[in-house]
Amino acid sequence: MGYDVEIFSPDGGRCEADAMSDPEDASQWQAEDVISRGYKHDPEFVKLVEGTRPVEDLDPERFDAVVVAGGQGPMFTFERATSLHRKFVEMFESGKLCAALCHGVAVLRFTRLSNGDPLVKGRTVTGFANVEEDFADAAVWDTGALTRDKHVMPWRIEDEMKALGANCIQAGLWKGFAIRDGNLLTGQQNFSGSEVAELIIETLGR
Repeated sequence: MGYDVEIFSPDGGRCEADAMSDPEDASQWQAEDVISRGYKHDPEFVKLVEGTRPVEDLDPERFDAVVVAGGQGPMFTFERATSLHRKFVEMFESGKLCAALCHGVAVLRFTRLSNGDPLVKGRTVTGFANVEEDFADAAVWDTGALTRDKHVMPWRIEDEMKALGANCIQAGLWKGFAIRDGNLLTGQQNFSGSEVAELIIETLGR
């Protein structure tokens, strides 16, 4: 038993970790992330992330669920990832399970249903919380990497979800948390991966 998983990216090809998500970056920002450190040196995993297919090739008919991962990158790149927006909505409107985790929830800022409404309007979601953005800003300011008039992120998920009419909730600073509203599933941040996985398994069945 188990699930067959395929990895796609907005443009296809090699995925590169942003520095603040790389446990081996000189900044040591995520140095304690031994799980990611291990995967970076797993040849089979490296093959998967160095040869992703473009999300444009994703056939929603072949999949029971889609999971959009986080990291820092989505906050800067997902606005132009129009194929991802379209495929996410297509799967959602066909009743497939659509999940997003951490800053991957950024995709919901740009997804519109076929009637033009924001996908998140009237739905309960979570994502990287303002208290966590505040913590990240303060930590970066303390290192001197940014001046105090600048922020790590160009916008905030919690603020945007609320502006789009969503009920955005969170469990507190760095608490693992995920919530499902119908066939939309969201996880708060990078410590919420197991909660997201458990909800996916519970929803799809083992």
